[in-house]
Amino acid sequence: MKAEHANRLFIALLVVTDILMAGLAFVLAYILRQTIPWPAPSEGMGTALYLPMLPIHTISLILVLFFARQYRLTQVSRVDEFIGIVTAITIGSLMGVAVASLLLRDFVIGPSYSRVMVLYAWALSILLITFGRLFNSWLRKRLIRSGWGRRRVLIVGTGDVARMILQKLLWVPELGYDLAGIVSLHENEPLSSLLGVPVVGNAAHMSDIIQTRQADEVIIALPDETPHRDILWLISECERGRVTIRVYPDLFQIMAGPVGIGELGGIPVLTVRDIALTGWRRVAKRGMDIVGSAVGLVLLSPLMMLIALLIKLESPGPVFYIQERMGLDARPFPIIKFRSMRADAEKSGPGWTRENDPRRTKIGTFLRATNLDELPQFINVLLGYMSLVGPRPERPVYVEQFRRSIPRYMDRHRERAGMTGWAQVNGYRGDTSIIERTKYDLWYIENWSLWLDIKIILRTILQIFHSPNAY
Repeated sequence: MKAEHANRLFIALLVVTDILMAGLAFVLAYILRQTIPWPAPSEGMGTALYLPMLPIHTISLILVLFFARQYRLTQVSRVDEFIGIVTAITIGSLMGVAVASLLLRDFVIGPSYSRVMVLYAWALSILLITFGRLFNSWLRKRLIRSGWGRRRVLIVGTGDVARMILQKLLWVPELGYDLAGIVSLHENEPLSSLLGVPVVGNAAHMSDIIQTRQADEVIIALPDETPHRDILWLISECERGRVTIRVYPDLFQIMAGPVGIGELGGIPVLTVRDIALTGWRRVAKRGMDIVGSAVGLVLLSPLMMLIALLIKLESPGPVFYIQERMGLDARPFPIIKFRSMRADAEKSGPGWTRENDPRRTKIGTFLRATNLDELPQFINVLLGYMSLVGPRPERPVYVEQFRRSIPRYMDRHRERAGMTGWAQVNGYRGDTSIIERTKYDLWYIENWSLWLDIKIILRTILQIFHSPNAY
């Protein structure tokens, strides 16, 4: 089935699921109100009185979900989708009550209309529609894996950026892409394949390659230093093939910092503002850190004591692993973690942790896979060395290396280092690209909000038993 037809089917299936869940929520709310005599016994709850409310409630929710763009099959986080559902259902429930009161109050329902039932219908609609969408998402991924609505994609580029995108497409088949091949920017490309995907030609023959490989989409994944005129020429070549074109952005140029538009004696100028948090934003973030770390230490202290006991029972050495890291304003501080490796793991010098690292202990393997080795860092947060959310702190020896080779790397140190961060929840931890990790860290600093911190914390919790590159 073609991608366009499959997308229409998926959207229709999503709408039908929401309609069924919204109707079921209203029926269950009616049953609950009759069953539970609180805060007062229900009166006048006959079926005939409330039956006209069912289509009004359902149609109101579906309309608001539609105008809130909840029927677009775009990749969004579960947290963002849930917040969108709650907002849309809240507005839709209020709209349904208003319409019902206007059209039906004097004719059908009368003065005995139950406000408690409205509350039940609102809560159950959130619960059931969320559940329905989780099932719908699972079903859609299964159908895509089996071949429904898949798109053939060409990737232009053979460097690190192309490799990163290619890895994502290979690792996440439910994205719905079949790889039609790799296209090099220039002739005489030394590589014949990239991660097992063949290089099928160069960009000079782009329109012919699109036709012969039957591509539906082209992803332009070129290095940051590629001249803009080459990218514009490449886009014009792809447009001849009537395909969807996606361009991986030059993030270091886009993230040049928040800018303001002003004028200097009538001449327009851009002013780059400081990206560091100041004023109430800095106070709010620190307040959340203090409350969150204090609550975390109290609630998780029994688990931390159990982990400490298991570490001592398995191998000799200290419970905690203390190491110097670089934090705010590139000042060093001692980071505290549960020891997950043998006590002599770094006798030959520092090194990156790698997959199936032989230096790990058995309990350490579990701790690193679930991120539980990070729990003592609540102490670092409470003392002000770290934040709950922020760029991951690195060792001084690595900071010295990266600052000389990666543009704007030291801007990561304009904020406190974090226990978790935007780069980590997107899979950039462990032995992954430092350049890409830096881009995610800078995006986080420049787009910080309390809600973004909360979203990252929730995604971290959801990834406890499924954290990308956690080894």
